[in-house]
Amino acid sequence: MSASSSSRLPASNPLRRRYAIVGLGSRHELYQDGIEKVHAPTAELVALCDSNAGRLEVARGRSVRNGATVPAGYLAADFARMLAETKPQTVIVTTADSAHHDYIVRAMEAGCDVITEKPMTTDAEKCRAILDARKRTGRSCRVTFNYRYSPPRSQVKDLLMSGEIGDVLSVDFHWLLNTHHGADYFRRWHSNKKNSGGLFVHKSTHHFDLVNWWLGAMPVAVMAMGKREFYTPAMARRLGLTGPHERCQTCPEKAKCGFFMDLAAAPSLKQLYLDQEQHDGYFRDRCVFRDDIDIEDTMNALVTYDSGATLSYSLNAFNAWEGYTVAFNGTKGRIEHSIVESVYVNGTETVQGGIADGGVSTRVIPLRGEARNIVPWSAVGDHGGGDRLMLEDIFLPNPTPDKYLRAADERAGAASIAVGIAGNRSMQTGAGVRVADLFPDLGRPDYAPMPSRTAALPMPSRG
Repeated sequence: MSASSSSRLPASNPLRRRYAIVGLGSRHELYQDGIEKVHAPTAELVALCDSNAGRLEVARGRSVRNGATVPAGYLAADFARMLAETKPQTVIVTTADSAHHDYIVRAMEAGCDVITEKPMTTDAEKCRAILDARKRTGRSCRVTFNYRYSPPRSQVKDLLMSGEIGDVLSVDFHWLLNTHHGADYFRRWHSNKKNSGGLFVHKSTHHFDLVNWWLGAMPVAVMAMGKREFYTPAMARRLGLTGPHERCQTCPEKAKCGFFMDLAAAPSLKQLYLDQEQHDGYFRDRCVFRDDIDIEDTMNALVTYDSGATLSYSLNAFNAWEGYTVAFNGTKGRIEHSIVESVYVNGTETVQGGIADGGVSTRVIPLRGEARNIVPWSAVGDHGGGDRLMLEDIFLPNPTPDKYLRAADERAGAASIAVGIAGNRSMQTGAGVRVADLFPDLGRPDYAPMPSRTAALPMPSRG
């Protein structure tokens, strides 16, 4: 970055907490706008950092549009200098998943607290580095699981806490991504496991965290299977294409490909990615049928918990509709919960949620007596209102005490990715994987007290 963008630092307000953001893709905008527009009385953004000089200037321009003081800008190579010069109290990490650990650890070692997007990181070694840094430095690390704050999902937590169905013995959880949202993971950096950990880590960490939190329990062992069968060169030919080709922008078959993505036609994507390719050569619209993709598009897992509950989970990334179904089977009955979500492509103006369209269903079925439908809780905003509520919990100086314990620290972040990382290991080896073998010192999040009943916890097997 030029000296002018980093040396003329904005004046500090001692009444506001100082934040820096590293990683300026589309997801960072939630935090930048939250600081500069909604929570400006108690928060200030003092620095922005990214590996792409163009995206850095786009983010600084966003501050101008927000009517805020323009933060100092730094390239990724100058991250340490940014911390020294701008002295943020908290660093928000929204980089590609595989780089999270580096910035989290360096920020904590510099005396900063950290807020990180999910997943906290992508493999066991990097996770252990974060846990070690947290213990060594005493700084805090928060993982932003916005799904916990979505009112219908908080409502499910409320029902389970109330004892409506007694002790949960098993959970069936099936998540479907449609060919707008699901395909988007196969265009971007997520399509290589070295960057994202695969969908078992990048996407399913949301889902595994929900189950961990809903149950108030810790995962013990995982058996998993997965495959890539839809987003393949063979499927491109089955769909009548001669490809795959490198990217949509230059594809000779764009007129007849149902997966064509026109970056130039979407103003936000054009500004953030197409116009910035000159700086780093990153293509946001790579072909979803490429040979070099190495993540799965279909995954299944069986998870055992220390409460004795078992989870049967699936993720499918090429479905005709978007959403999920989950059922909890307990000693006193069953809860069935589902949400049908809207079309969603990351970085566009489309909104994920489906709640306003009546796509939420929650039903309680007792062992004896009549089943009843539950009127879903609701709120306004992205992710069913979850983003707004989460930001209030993060940025308000004295947030309201939360009986649902939705705030997540590094222990919860590790517990969620532990299931996906163990699932990846299980897919490689064909054997069940014990979480303790990957994370011997995981610790227990606040939402997961020691289990009150003794449970038999056999290793899952394909036998």
